[in-house]
Amino acid sequence: MNLSKNDLNLLKKKGIELSQIEEQLKMFRKGFPRVKIISNASVGNGIKKMSDNEINDFISYYESADNLKIVKFVPASGAATRMFKDLFEFLKSNNTETPYIKTFIDNIKNFAFYDELKEKINSRGENIDDLIKNKDYKKIIDFVINEEGLGYGKLPKALILFHKFEGKAITAIEDHLIEGANHAKDRNGNVFIHFTVSVEHKDKFKNLLNAVVPFYEKEFNVKYNIEFSVQNESTDTIAVDLNNEPFRTDDNALLFRPGGHGALLENLNNIDADLIFIKNIDNICSVQYKDITYTYKKALAGYLLKLKEKIYFYLEKLLENKANKNLIEEIFDFINNELSVVAPENIKNDSSDLKISYCISKLNRPIRVCGMVRNDGDTGGGPFWVKNNDGSVSLQILETSQIDLNNPEQKSIFQKSTHFNPVDIVCTIKSYNGEKFKLADFRDPETGFISQKSYNGRPLKALELPGLWNGSMSNWTTVFVETPLITFNPVKSVNDLLLKPHQ
Repeated sequence: MNLSKNDLNLLKKKGIELSQIEEQLKMFRKGFPRVKIISNASVGNGIKKMSDNEINDFISYYESADNLKIVKFVPASGAATRMFKDLFEFLKSNNTETPYIKTFIDNIKNFAFYDELKEKINSRGENIDDLIKNKDYKKIIDFVINEEGLGYGKLPKALILFHKFEGKAITAIEDHLIEGANHAKDRNGNVFIHFTVSVEHKDKFKNLLNAVVPFYEKEFNVKYNIEFSVQNESTDTIAVDLNNEPFRTDDNALLFRPGGHGALLENLNNIDADLIFIKNIDNICSVQYKDITYTYKKALAGYLLKLKEKIYFYLEKLLENKANKNLIEEIFDFINNELSVVAPENIKNDSSDLKISYCISKLNRPIRVCGMVRNDGDTGGGPFWVKNNDGSVSLQILETSQIDLNNPEQKSIFQKSTHFNPVDIVCTIKSYNGEKFKLADFRDPETGFISQKSYNGRPLKALELPGLWNGSMSNWTTVFVETPLITFNPVKSVNDLLLKPHQ
């Protein structure tokens, strides 16, 4: 690369090494290999279905655990632009009323933000009922998304009014305060929540939380401890043109783009906790539907704690050379049956030393228990059995783009998929001796994404790092549990807020 002084200064400012760029350019040129799936994961084949007794047992185990530092980790930096995509398109159209816009207007009084919208319109000397009657829908929508109104077109989802609680409209971030108080408080009533935010909206987050936290602390008799982090600029990736050469802006500067949610692996690694719940900012429901969410959150956590206890016990025996042949076989079977890691043939019949080494490598890793919901037609990541580089077979969450759908065999397996990844994860990132793992050591750098984007009308290619719950966790101990569909209520589009779980 021919780098100017300005280029080098930009790299230094962002904390990006030249070797990172060279590696990224290589990936643009050769592409990311597809992952070979062996089969889809389903109930009884990689996905555990909990009985009522197990659910109660796991909840009891979680709620009785002492001295646990629990953190709720919520990626919340994403802008709501896509949520309002249809509204933006309508503003640019020739007043063409689509079925989507008709649904939005016909049900506008059912949105939690309606009262505030009405106030904004009134303050400008207009009346929303008159605007609806006169079919002046563009003016109404303009008040929703543009800054002279609610300004939702540029806000992150976290700051948008989603639901109502005790008659008051509340934002998505407040929903997470409510959930944290009900499933993630410690024995002393502390609720630790970590939000990843964008730099430009950090003050808005702080101002909102300063205003609402006292109410929720009193309501739930808890003490919130809230932290923020931003995506590190050193995780930005270089953009390239269609010839895979570094893309330069009109003033000849290199263009970098955020590296996707996989870049948040560093933010996750900086958290000091025994147990971390991970959930997206928009996967929330109205308060009357939350009890089932709390039930399964606690059950997943209790299941993880039981697995962790057994894993740590086995690790201690192996590392202190206190495991006899029978115990080694027991551990080997536990890894195969309970942790869903199938050993290569050469390990199954090998000597004790090799088997011990294999068992340690599969036990001494971060652990995640992931809720999986029945696939109800959603597009996105799902659970699969995958062949690993060491010859073992294990469970992975894969995005559609990671699978070679041009291969008939792979496509057939994909089409038989029964479950969907809702990003409902509880994990531990500490080893048996209490030290934190270096999470970057457990990611698969070969599982990133390349997508087509544009800059000022010019086409470019962008590279995303391995996804946080995909390639970034590919070498974690991974267990899947079926959870009810009602626990998955994402708001991808504003009209999703009209669905029953959000009303």
